[in-house]
Amino acid sequence: MMPSLLPRHDGEVLVVGGPTLVMDLGGLRIVSDPTFDDPGPHGYLTKTSGPVVTEGQLADVDMVLVSHDNHADNLDDRGRAFAMAAPLLLTTTGGAERLGSPAQGLAAWETRRFPRPYDGELTVTAVPAVHGPEDGERDAEGNVNCQVVGFVLAGAGLPTVYVSGDNASVRTVAETARRVPGIDAAVLHAGAARVPGKLRGRPVSLDSVRTAAAAAILSDPVTIPVHYDGWAHFTEGRDAIVSAFDDAGLAAVLRIADHGTWIPLTP
Repeated sequence: MMPSLLPRHDGEVLVVGGPTLVMDLGGLRIVSDPTFDDPGPHGYLTKTSGPVVTEGQLADVDMVLVSHDNHADNLDDRGRAFAMAAPLLLTTTGGAERLGSPAQGLAAWETRRFPRPYDGELTVTAVPAVHGPEDGERDAEGNVNCQVVGFVLAGAGLPTVYVSGDNASVRTVAETARRVPGIDAAVLHAGAARVPGKLRGRPVSLDSVRTAAAAAILSDPVTIPVHYDGWAHFTEGRDAIVSAFDDAGLAAVLRIADHGTWIPLTP
């Protein structure tokens, strides 16, 4: 028996667990960084909790965004199968080459436009992300750790939404804020992920203090943290994020709730 589809809530998002987010925006259902595997080892990473929603409940997805395909905590086995079966999959240029059709690659600051079901368009712009410290060793393409992109989604009459991807750089958030003014909601990958043997154990995603700083730099949008639990390499969880936003005087913009709760993208 097929599971029933998750009812749509236009203008709202739901955190599934890990980095995985369901966004209903402009009549479209968008899923970012799908991870649907059960808990267990994935190479040098260990998943500690499963999703609150199954991929079968999201079979009506219109678009999947993958910040990078290199790491299982952003695209695990069942998440990969889900993404490859979607009508549209946007990811990095390198990821599109590895995944093959139907994946489409976006370079940083490249924009695509897609029709909405009733009228108008949704624009998706890839934005930079740095998957580690600014001074981390960079590859020939200038990437720390691997190529990662974030996304900005916008359209007439819609909130402008920034999805950071795995980014540890406050400078990169500032560049996005400068080039895309008026961001209404920010989905920030937090958790201070640390992997032994990589980058001297320094965070490869935003820690809690930098997550709050990113919200301030973006002019205090509705801020929805993701990717701070569900995997063993995350070192700062929900309590640390709440405390950091409170210390910064930004508790009013933080939207953090139990996974499976719908969160509005506007105040």
